[in-house]
Amino acid sequence: MIHTIGRRKRSLARVYLKIGNGLITINSKKLDQYFPKYVHQKVLYPIKIIDKLDQFDMNIKVIGGGFNGQAEAICLAISRALCQFDLKHRSKLKDKGLLTRDSREVERKKFGQKKARKKYQFSKR
Repeated sequence: MIHTIGRRKRSLARVYLKIGNGLITINSKKLDQYFPKYVHQKVLYPIKIIDKLDQFDMNIKVIGGGFNGQAEAICLAISRALCQFDLKHRSKLKDKGLLTRDSREVERKKFGQKKARKKYQFSKR
């Protein structure tokens, strides 16, 4: 069993990968129950690249963030797990940019302002 971690924004995903028949569970739910249909493609993208969709069982635990952040965190964790499983996959996944951690985070709100960068309206007179 291979264990890897992926992060994106406020999301943290732990992937436990083992050889099996393509069963994917996220927080004890099936993939199609946990995510809306359009996010499926983002989660399964690394497996589709290496054409081994029905060869791995994955148990995924994910916390924090929203749908998109969680999906991208899972995608990174799966990519890392596939590289640990077989180093031949590394070049394919790296070419598609799936092994790069997206480090962008939400900028914090400052006091005396409406949001992180937006200011209150200024009146000279």
